[in-house]
Amino acid sequence: MTKVTTGATMSLDGYIADTSHGGFEHLFRWYGNGDVEVPTANPDMTFRTSEASAQHIRELTERTGALVVGRRLFDMTNGWGGRHPMDVPVVVVTHHVPEGWDREGDSFVFVTDGIEAAIARAKAIAGDKEVGVNGGTIATQVLEAGLLDEVHVDLVPVLLGDGIPLFANLGIAPLQLEGPTRVVQGTEVTHLAYRVRKDG
Repeated sequence: MTKVTTGATMSLDGYIADTSHGGFEHLFRWYGNGDVEVPTANPDMTFRTSEASAQHIRELTERTGALVVGRRLFDMTNGWGGRHPMDVPVVVVTHHVPEGWDREGDSFVFVTDGIEAAIARAKAIAGDKEVGVNGGTIATQVLEAGLLDEVHVDLVPVLLGDGIPLFANLGIAPLQLEGPTRVVQGTEVTHLAYRVRKDG
């Protein structure tokens, strides 16, 4: 069965971005604070991390067969220039297909009939690999629909003071997770994984 996961880099006070959807110069420092190169599908984007974080990224990339994102993230990144840095197909949850894009292509599939349909489409694409869910709003919807299996957090030693949490306005809180089921210590980041309990 295909596992559905979500993950984000998070400050110690629980934010994945500041109030203006920024703050990444603080949150993402760990992507460039080491001497191990981790190339991506984008030739202009190469990470330089600690060996532990590099291995973490490699394993995540190898496990992932498709991504599900919301239209806001797709628009903010300008569709990653046509191909996501992880080099996997991306299912975009949207109300309508953006102008100039095909409904279904090698890089992007646009789903207009809800989160359940998007996850089902991503699972079909991913096969026996994982489906990753990116973006707090979409992750919250997937969790509330009972479709999320794991939450991954890259915890960094910064306090933003205010900002956007991963699961804002969660309608099923409080929700107890299991774990951490994985702990990897990088340089200025701790990679954590938690299992979503399916027994309520």
